[in-house]
Amino acid sequence: MFQKILIANRAEIACRIIKTARRMGIATVAVYSEADRDALHTRLADQAVCIGPAPARESYLNIDAIIQACRQTGAEAVHPGYGFLSENAAFARRLAEAGIVFIGPGVDAIEAMGDKIASRALAQKAGVNIIPGHAEAVADASSAVRIAGEIGYPVMLKASAGGGGKGMRVASDAAGVERGFARATSEALSSFGDGRLLLEKFIERPRHIEIQVIADPYGNLLILHERECSIQRRHQKVIEEAPSAFLDAPTRAAMGEQAAALARAVGYCSAGTVEFVVDAARNFYFLEMNTRLQVEHPVTELITGLDLVELMIRVAAGEKLPLAQSDVNCNGWAMEARIYAENPYRGFLPSSGRLVRCLPPPECAEADCAVRVDAGVEEGDEISRFYDPMIAKLVTWGTDRAAAIGQMRLALDQYYIRGIDTNQPFVAAILAHPRFQRGDLDTHFIEQEYPHGFPRRGARMNVGMFVAVAAALHHRMCQRAVTTTGQLPGYGRAIGRRWVVEMDGEHHPVAVDGTPGQWRVQVGGSDGNDSNEYRIEEQWRAGQPICRCRINGETAHFQVERRGYEYDLAHGGDRTTARVLSPRTAELHAIMPSRKPADRSRFLRAPMPGLLVSLTAQPGAAVKAGQELAVIEAMKMENSLCAEEDAVVAKALAQPGAVLEADQPILEFAAAATE
Repeated sequence: MFQKILIANRAEIACRIIKTARRMGIATVAVYSEADRDALHTRLADQAVCIGPAPARESYLNIDAIIQACRQTGAEAVHPGYGFLSENAAFARRLAEAGIVFIGPGVDAIEAMGDKIASRALAQKAGVNIIPGHAEAVADASSAVRIAGEIGYPVMLKASAGGGGKGMRVASDAAGVERGFARATSEALSSFGDGRLLLEKFIERPRHIEIQVIADPYGNLLILHERECSIQRRHQKVIEEAPSAFLDAPTRAAMGEQAAALARAVGYCSAGTVEFVVDAARNFYFLEMNTRLQVEHPVTELITGLDLVELMIRVAAGEKLPLAQSDVNCNGWAMEARIYAENPYRGFLPSSGRLVRCLPPPECAEADCAVRVDAGVEEGDEISRFYDPMIAKLVTWGTDRAAAIGQMRLALDQYYIRGIDTNQPFVAAILAHPRFQRGDLDTHFIEQEYPHGFPRRGARMNVGMFVAVAAALHHRMCQRAVTTTGQLPGYGRAIGRRWVVEMDGEHHPVAVDGTPGQWRVQVGGSDGNDSNEYRIEEQWRAGQPICRCRINGETAHFQVERRGYEYDLAHGGDRTTARVLSPRTAELHAIMPSRKPADRSRFLRAPMPGLLVSLTAQPGAAVKAGQELAVIEAMKMENSLCAEEDAVVAKALAQPGAVLEADQPILEFAAAATE
């Protein structure tokens, strides 16, 4: 067994690998860029080596620097995690030449599966179902139109060397193929340096289901069940689960057999994932093989009880797999949600900055439920604009699918993050969606259910419950205040049972009865409206960010921020501010003048910190609503900023190459354009 390994990665996956290595008694070396000098993975590892400046191409993609770090520290092996150099055959080859073990498959397997054209041909030869399409790279747009007509629409153009949704276009007619060919080729060249495109039949209502395999150098290979990864946004997975609720036993067995056949055909040795697309009739077709550890591997670990990182390390060290296929269990159900630093209300724009508060839900492993948090940051850390915006992977387990979903919803409500925006409300809304709970999924779920983006207020929000919780917590605070010792006799305050809760411009009369921790709250009724009663059991204390309670017998968690008589509440993906007033104060408040917000429409502002890549509108230009004005790069993504209405650009307040702060003005507008 290795004495010391180097982890050629950062953040969450580096921390995940360090934990297993430490349990195995293996020393670890972290590498870091100058931007990650104080990152969590550098603090957890036994040693840490700086390998370059912040840009990934100068640090985490710098093969020479990583090999030098191995020599400097005496690391015998390298675990690449996922992303960066994890599927780079040249990296694996250079390590072998330096006498350093690559904790992953052999170079030949990486090369064979890294090219979509080659992997498709190899899969077909191994007897694996492939999507109908063209077996070679398409020469030009006119050839693409001809081939698409032969295959039948709709079709998908996708980069041969691609991944992560880049260089992919779906076309439903010849014109779409011509447009898509040009754009996909350009995107593939810029992203991968390889503009070759494949053309395949586009599977309608597809599910993305993948098979986890692991093999050792002695010919032993295990199938570790499947994962359903159909909840995706722009081809990036958001929620994954294991097993799949859609597969029946014959389909599951057939997919496993084909995944094993492909792995054996390339002499695979290590953990890998064979991805399939599955149609509504359970016909399945090979997509690609990922020759690395997957982001979503924890759901497989929770249903099998196996540590995939440990197995990868043992296999790389020359050990045999410690179990047979008959020993592989599938126990219960697991869910994973990727918690990203992004704003779902603003088109999922990346959010960077300091984690002012970061309190993950308590991890647990009980007989009927489990919660696991794989995080790469902690409170006080900074989410950098240079890298992927993932904060953590939240993983839950239950005895069945409904239990795993329920546990995930509770855990999300307990995950308290402040200082940056996150996608937590979006994930919570998906988990609560009736279609998701039925298991009626396909890869177009998000674009179908949220065609106009994610609304700030969910249609299913239980307004009465939010009102009742706000009133109960405020009533508790007032009762606490009047029991403070040392008050002057005769100046005590009598606390009434009636309140008015103002929320989203609406007034809700409320009556609160009971004792601290045991409340009966009547919402509505005093003005002739229908009333609802909520029985609330809670142990909340002032300043606690989470209120754990039972409402009408059901467990619920609310995130709470109190400012006097105002309460910011978050629960189940919905967030609101409630103001709790006495009836008389509410009357007076209603006639108070309000200050209008400042007019911000005259400026185009940076929605998040980032690098200003380009300005596409110059001073004096008349622009139309929806027209692109600027492009900002943040967290490995380019974000287009568009005009909200017709206007004339008066001034450019920043120039390309400038590093912008959030809300910094970029352009100033003069007036609306006229005909």
